[in-house]
Amino acid sequence: MKHANVAIFVPHAGCPQRCSFCSQNSITGQERLPTPDEVLRTLKTAEENLKEKSRFAEIAFFGGSFTAIDRGDMLALLEAAAPSVRDGVFSGIRISTRPDAIDEEVLELLSRYGVTTIELGAQSMDDSVLQRNRRGHTAQQVRQASRLIQSAGFSLGLQMMTGLWGDTAAGAMQTAWDFAELRPDCVRIYPTVVMKGTELALRYQSGEYVPMGLEETVELCCDLLEFFGEHSFPVIRLGLHSSPEMQRDRVAGPWHPAFRELCESRLFLRRLLAFLEQERILPGCVEIHVSPQWVSKAVGQSRCNLLELSRRGYQARVVPDPSVSPSEFLAFSQDNQFPAKE
Repeated sequence: MKHANVAIFVPHAGCPQRCSFCSQNSITGQERLPTPDEVLRTLKTAEENLKEKSRFAEIAFFGGSFTAIDRGDMLALLEAAAPSVRDGVFSGIRISTRPDAIDEEVLELLSRYGVTTIELGAQSMDDSVLQRNRRGHTAQQVRQASRLIQSAGFSLGLQMMTGLWGDTAAGAMQTAWDFAELRPDCVRIYPTVVMKGTELALRYQSGEYVPMGLEETVELCCDLLEFFGEHSFPVIRLGLHSSPEMQRDRVAGPWHPAFRELCESRLFLRRLLAFLEQERILPGCVEIHVSPQWVSKAVGQSRCNLLELSRRGYQARVVPDPSVSPSEFLAFSQDNQFPAKE
């Protein structure tokens, strides 16, 4: 069953400070805390739309630091959502929060109201990067909060950002290694995008901050996808949520409406080229069989993968094949068959 959320955004609510990159109302398209009645209406609509599938979906309070908002507001939102979990309409409640807003007392409260998953906005495990971007917490606090969450029986999600002010590709990979040591149940990766009205926008305009380009970010996120895949940590989100506000307020940075597709397509090309080299398949006509849902990833946006193969001397044809799983491809050259598995 594919991962599903009923997203309820709490933009910037509860955050004790403003990070260099933060423009939550642009990212979420929302400027205020939802009311309990609005939560109930959202859940009712989701139940009607999802029907039987709703019992596999989580109610997700995202966008701000949920455990740092006014305690009365937090409890009111949980009280609105909890009955749907108790009645089996939804599978649980997922929240996102700051590492320094987790302690044993709040975890006990969350457990009482049916929260099942807690995601921490770690963003980086480099203290100098955290400090420069005004995160207000340390890498050690990420570790401490993660252990508390896991010890209390919750699923742990970790969120990281690439291209932060003062960070590097090597630094992002080190963050991934540090995440792996914490054994999260899932990971989200968000490339840094410069938004209007943020400190980062001022740093960009003054020349102090230069955002990563799209190509560089795709390459880095391919490395991260590969790393987390090898360690069996699912990446459940790659790239920022698309909204009219995002497109309106974006100043600079590697945003693309189908960013994950770009990365998975590039990763497919990497695997295919490595396989062709490993099997010493010389340039010529190659037929590549993939799962039907992987055809667009194999071809690449604007046929970029086929063009790159052509540049290297391969006349490639992609064939949808229901017998091939999404994690595999089959390459045919002349009369030989060369299966490759991810």
